[in-house]
Amino acid sequence: MNSRCIHHWCQLPLIMLAVLLMSQAVTAAFRPNVVVILADDMGFSDLGCYGGEIETPNLDRLAENGLRFTQFYNTARCCPTRASLLTGLYPHQVGVGHMTRDMGLDGYRGDLNKTGVTIAEALRPAGYRNYMLGKWHVTRHSQPNGLKHNWPRQRGFDRFYGTITGAGSYFDPGTLTRDDEMISPLADKEYSPETYYYTDALSDHAVRFVSEHVRDHSEKPFFLYLAYTAAHWPLHALAVDIEKQKGKYDAGYDAIRSTRFEKSKALGVIDPRWSLTPTKGVWSEVEHKQWELRGMEVYAAMIDSMDQGIGRLVDELKRSGQFDNTLILFLQDNGGCAEDNGRSATTVRGEKPILPTIPRTDVLTVVTPKQTRDGWPTLTGPTNMPGPRDTYMAYGDAWANVSNTPFREYKHWVHEGGISTPLIAHWPDRIHDTGALRHQPGHVIDIMATAIDIAGATYPNTYQGHPIRSLEGRSLVSAFDSKPIDRDALFWEHEGSRALRVSQWKIVAKGPSAPWELYDLEADRTETHDLASSDSDRVKLMVRKWETIAQRTGAIPWIWTPQYEQPVE
Repeated sequence: MNSRCIHHWCQLPLIMLAVLLMSQAVTAAFRPNVVVILADDMGFSDLGCYGGEIETPNLDRLAENGLRFTQFYNTARCCPTRASLLTGLYPHQVGVGHMTRDMGLDGYRGDLNKTGVTIAEALRPAGYRNYMLGKWHVTRHSQPNGLKHNWPRQRGFDRFYGTITGAGSYFDPGTLTRDDEMISPLADKEYSPETYYYTDALSDHAVRFVSEHVRDHSEKPFFLYLAYTAAHWPLHALAVDIEKQKGKYDAGYDAIRSTRFEKSKALGVIDPRWSLTPTKGVWSEVEHKQWELRGMEVYAAMIDSMDQGIGRLVDELKRSGQFDNTLILFLQDNGGCAEDNGRSATTVRGEKPILPTIPRTDVLTVVTPKQTRDGWPTLTGPTNMPGPRDTYMAYGDAWANVSNTPFREYKHWVHEGGISTPLIAHWPDRIHDTGALRHQPGHVIDIMATAIDIAGATYPNTYQGHPIRSLEGRSLVSAFDSKPIDRDALFWEHEGSRALRVSQWKIVAKGPSAPWELYDLEADRTETHDLASSDSDRVKLMVRKWETIAQRTGAIPWIWTPQYEQPVE
């Protein structure tokens, strides 16, 4: 063989390698981006496109040009939902069956364990860059100089801006972190708006992350997880957004629920056969009406602000040419919240500060502050109107009942009001049945499986030396095409409340000693006609299935006693 041929054959592997690398780069570039947007403590009917009067034009447009799922589920609480969303497993399987406290059992360690991987960890080997913004809340380690093994950067995310814990001031959030370093929002050299408002900060950083990704890593697809704290207490909003809500709720609880019920039926997101559950609270008997109205007005303003931010993110995706090739999923972590934080005991603003001031540079770690930085006590109770930075209160069970129209119960409980969430799916390159509804039951465990599916990624059997549990979730791509989601059952347990859904049948119990109830959700998803006594054989079969899954996932034994002191989010 002459030297020319030898040279030719020596070069061939290099040429093939170059072609292979080029092919991989092209494949990676055309893989879809994935954006998951998670809202906090919102009810099924709050969004305009699900029946609400709150103006959410940007989410409504995504729904109009995408899909709305009508029977999608979360886990009834923030920490477990986030653990399930991130891993595709039931929360007990990854150690977050309750909140962020170690309760002595593997299912309830309050810290995301190593038996699952996050979406970010699973997508990284497929060439994805991963970005996280907002509420993390899947670790009990939240001190600036403590352990960080379960912070976002250590669980597959390339960049992070948000809070490690679950709640706090929107004007001065505690545990605010950029990448691995906790910072004060009031002394941040990278981001210093005239008025710091956490929802806006998350939206602005989401826009920034997308813009800089396209500038610096255009050859790679990205996964962006945007976890707003809106509309979790405290009721904090900008004055301009509160003003837009004036007068919307003057008719009171029952009238707003009735209007939502009729609109939801007209939109097709609920079945006209279902009954509207009883209204919580009697509007004519409310003592502090202006205060009560203001609470819902601020809550609506918080959702309005989030929707505006989502609009800015959508604009950036369009500007950077990423919109058509991006799957956007929007959902909520639990139903409307009936907690009464700051609603009873009244604090009074005195003539001067009574507590030591806190320097602007100090990092805050508290969830419920007793004071503002300048020493004034945090204001609570019905003599103080919610909204400003020095107030701290929730909107209460009656408005939460409005948020959850038409369903029963709230966050914490696994009746439909606690676990039902909107799911909006938007993806121009793939979803063509725009504006359609999907009635297939789905669950937050399905988000991971969907991401794996569309990214062409491989879900690992082991990761960093740890065996990884098999996925519980199913890809939603079949549902995008109006096909069934193949599954045997869906399972819930939280604080001893428990449920199982098989086809249209659901058993549910409110608390560890409560009797099982049975509902045919096809005929009665509002759970108003308990069939347990007339179909006891079905109940027995489903209870056995629930117990089998509970044992397998680590939900049994339950952490629940009458003396149990509930940790603050």
